[in-house]
Amino acid sequence: MRNSMIIVLALFTGLYLPKQGNAQAKIGYISSQDLLALLPETRKADSSLQQLRVALIQNAQDKEAKLNADIAKFNKDSATFSEAVKTVKRQELQKAYQELSGEEQRIQEQLQQKQQELLQPIQKKANDAVQAAAKENGYGFVFEKEVLIVAPPAEDILPLVAKKLGLKLPSEAPAAKPNPTK
Repeated sequence: MRNSMIIVLALFTGLYLPKQGNAQAKIGYISSQDLLALLPETRKADSSLQQLRVALIQNAQDKEAKLNADIAKFNKDSATFSEAVKTVKRQELQKAYQELSGEEQRIQEQLQQKQQELLQPIQKKANDAVQAAAKENGYGFVFEKEVLIVAPPAEDILPLVAKKLGLKLPSEAPAAKPNPTK
């Protein structure tokens, strides 16, 4: 029994491995940036991020305007305040100023967090489509176009992935029909 399994294994290995060794794996490349730019979800995410950016900046400007008004009020009324009241008011103004000074960094952090949240499912969709198109079309390797400095001859699989996702490439726009009256 053991000898027969060894013979079967040897026959299988002899028949299978040469085919695998001689097969040339197709190599392709794709620009993930170009692919993401084609997806309508990316435009929607960009729009949401822009709206959030505007809201956060407006909020920061409102805080700054309130601080400036509070400073002006303090400067106007400080002559009537006792030293203890002046000290408390100055501390409040300093605290508000410190909070405002970190606002730009908080805005950037919030935008980055929201961008990651919005783009993660879009990137997954794009990656899944790349993998599916590569598998369907026999590509053993797919590289990121922008990362490679030197690469073996390859094919851009962006059109295959766009087709898989039901997207039209910008160059695929319908051509203008010739005018029959000329």
